[in-house]
Amino acid sequence: MTMPFPSRLCTLAALASLAALPLTSHADSDDAEMCAQEAYAMGLRYQQQSAEAAALQRQGFALATYRLEDQIEAHGGSDGLAIITDLDETVLDNSALLVRDMQACHDYTTWDTWKHWEREGEPRLMPGAKDFLDYADEQGVAIFYVSDRYQENEADTIATLEALELPQVSEQSVMLLGPAKAERRAEVVDNHTLVMQLGDSLHDFAGDFAGADLDQQHALVEENAERFGNDWIVFPNATYGAWSEAELDAWEAPHEVE
Repeated sequence: MTMPFPSRLCTLAALASLAALPLTSHADSDDAEMCAQEAYAMGLRYQQQSAEAAALQRQGFALATYRLEDQIEAHGGSDGLAIITDLDETVLDNSALLVRDMQACHDYTTWDTWKHWEREGEPRLMPGAKDFLDYADEQGVAIFYVSDRYQENEADTIATLEALELPQVSEQSVMLLGPAKAERRAEVVDNHTLVMQLGDSLHDFAGDFAGADLDQQHALVEENAERFGNDWIVFPNATYGAWSEAELDAWEAPHEVE
C-alpha cells in the first residue's frame, strides 16, 4: 500500500458522469446522479468480489511458497533467512473501509478515515496469505511486516495481526510508517539474508520506485523483470495506486455500433 495519495475529484466527476446507470447506493432513484467517488466502484468490485482476484491472490502465495522452498534449498537451510511482506492489500483486505467511504461519497484516497480503520476496523486476510506465512514460520524463516500504517497505531495493528493469528508478530517484526520503506528494508538486511519481498505497490520492493513517475516505473519494471515471480511477488490492487490518474489510450476509430 502507498499512502498518502492526492485526490482528483474533478477527474472522478468526469468519469462518474459517463456512467449511464446509478450504482447500488442510489438504486431507489431512477434519476439520481452518481457522486464522483462512485467512479471507484468497478475497481472495488473486482478487488472485493471477483473470483479472479481471489485466484490471483492464491496464485501469488502459491508461487511465493515454491520460491521460498527454492531459496531455503539454495542456502542449505533457513538459518538467517528473512522475508518482508507489506500488509494492506497484500496480506490484509481493507476493501470494506473503501466501500463504506465510497458509498458515503467520501474520497478514500485522502486517507483521512484510515486511522480510525487501523484502530477499530476488522480487515480480512487475503486468500492464501496465512498458509504461506505459516509455512515460512514453520521453516524457521524470519518474517517482517513492513507497512505504511501509522506508527501511532502500532499497538492496534499488532492486535489486528494477532487476532488473525499471523506468525511472528511483535514490535520488532512490525515496522510501520516513519523511515522510508527502503530504510526499514535496510534494517532487515543488516541482520538477515533477505530472500523474498511481497507487496501490491512497486515501492514495496525497492526505493527506486518511490517517487518515480509512471514512465520511470515501467522502465524500472523492465530493468528488474527477472525478479518478478522470483524474489519479488506482486499482488493485484485495483482500488488505489500511482496509476489511478494516468491518461487512458483509446482506439481512434469512429464509434460505431452494429
